[in-house]
Amino acid sequence: MSKPTSKLNRATGGLRCAAVSDVGMRRASNQDSLAVALASDERDWRSRGHLFVVADGMGAHAAGELASQIATDNIPHAYQKRPDLPPCESIVAAVHDANSRINAKGSNSVDFHGMGTTCSCLLLLPDGAMAAHVGDSRVYRLRGHTIEQLTFDHSLVWEMAAAGHASEEDVPAYVPKNVITRSLGPHPTVKVDLEGPLPIRAGDRFLLCSDGLTGPLNPQLIGMVLASLPPEEAAQTLVDLANLLGGPDNITVIIAEVADPAMLGQKKNGHAWTDAVAPLTRDDHWFDYVVGMAGLGLAIAGLVALTTRPVAAGICLVLGVIGVGGFLWKRLRGEDECRGVKGHYGKAPYRSYAVAPSAQNIEMLSDVVRQLEDLEAQRSWPFEWKEVHSDRVAAHKAIAAGDYTAAVVAYSSAVRRLMQAVRAHRPEPPSDSGINLSAG
Repeated sequence: MSKPTSKLNRATGGLRCAAVSDVGMRRASNQDSLAVALASDERDWRSRGHLFVVADGMGAHAAGELASQIATDNIPHAYQKRPDLPPCESIVAAVHDANSRINAKGSNSVDFHGMGTTCSCLLLLPDGAMAAHVGDSRVYRLRGHTIEQLTFDHSLVWEMAAAGHASEEDVPAYVPKNVITRSLGPHPTVKVDLEGPLPIRAGDRFLLCSDGLTGPLNPQLIGMVLASLPPEEAAQTLVDLANLLGGPDNITVIIAEVADPAMLGQKKNGHAWTDAVAPLTRDDHWFDYVVGMAGLGLAIAGLVALTTRPVAAGICLVLGVIGVGGFLWKRLRGEDECRGVKGHYGKAPYRSYAVAPSAQNIEMLSDVVRQLEDLEAQRSWPFEWKEVHSDRVAAHKAIAAGDYTAAVVAYSSAVRRLMQAVRAHRPEPPSDSGINLSAG
């Protein structure tokens, strides 16, 4: 998505997702891109699952925008083109394909030389959730009141922390936080991290985001908002918070909420897909069993007649081996198609944070609203502040009653109102010099 602000809301059986991609407050163009590819039916769900992709481009002029767009345009397509591979191999192959395309484009054009992009992919499969990842865009899973980072940042800070067996907070402050060590495009080959499969439970929420979100906001605040609001409101609130805290970069967010894992392969209204499109099960392969049993019978007959009629016995044995071998091959292949993923990949989660709404966790959100309310006296916006004041009063009452989730909801409403006013008050396009909210 290359528009300054783009939104997407989708729903299917057992799943609801929302996405927002925003140019931010200080950039002239949006170099982030995203893709959402939901399974069209139960067969598609069982073999390919649901796919979500976030890419954060980098490069001069329009190079970064093109790099991220190539990634999000081609990865879903390339992933679907390899049904012969299990999903874990197919998604890695799709990311490699995107890398090759971006590298070729950069190598053949001076304008696009050296362009690149991060890439974070999330697959929701019958076997669980898997992430394929390059760069410092992130994939999180919220379960209850704990948010977990499922991807490892390919950044200088994270690599140095890992080498020293420390946390990124222990890395010296002079080490730049925006230097990434791995991306799609600059080199002909790239290493793709694969994580999972991780179990999926009812109520799980998955978040994919670019560093335009994780730069201004800490994981605790992200998780608290994610846990307290519906996906559509949470996505918009997170983007608005990042913008109100400076918005130095493009911001992209995808939220996928699992209502019921058992319904993920079914229609939106909850009814199962018809048997005509359902994948074949063991009982559907009656012809395979006939061939297998016939082959076994021929093999036994060949062994019995081996001493008396060697030629006929040899023919029976060959046909028997073919029949039994073909049966076993199809059964094992069929199991692979249903099972999809073999083994476990990666070491996720890499970080875990408690995000239950509390007096401590809500303080940052409260400070944002309070500081922005101070702008009322500094600028003459054509904006009705009464509703923001009402939201803040509602939040204070909720805090006094110990209902911190309700306070998050009220503060988030104020944030969305304020950011809507900022957008309306700013007729000129953003520039890399940014805007000063406190200017008179």
